[in-house]
Amino acid sequence: MAGEKRKNDLGGLSFEEAIKELTNIVGKIEQGQIPLQDSLQQYERGMALIKYCRTILQKAEKRIEKITELEDK
Repeated sequence: MAGEKRKNDLGGLSFEEAIKELTNIVGKIEQGQIPLQDSLQQYERGMALIKYCRTILQKAEKRIEKITELEDK
């Protein structure tokens, strides 16, 4: 349950912090530095981070589109 809370506790992270954490997770998993159970938990955290980053990027894209539309008028 605590792992689930941590996985979903992303709201306070900036995009850059999320990417940095994701990069660290990928590095650990690729190098085999952590046991299988921890790898699975880290994988879940990584997937949550990817979803979080995509959401941030989608919001930024929509904002840019709005700005561009206003500029074109």
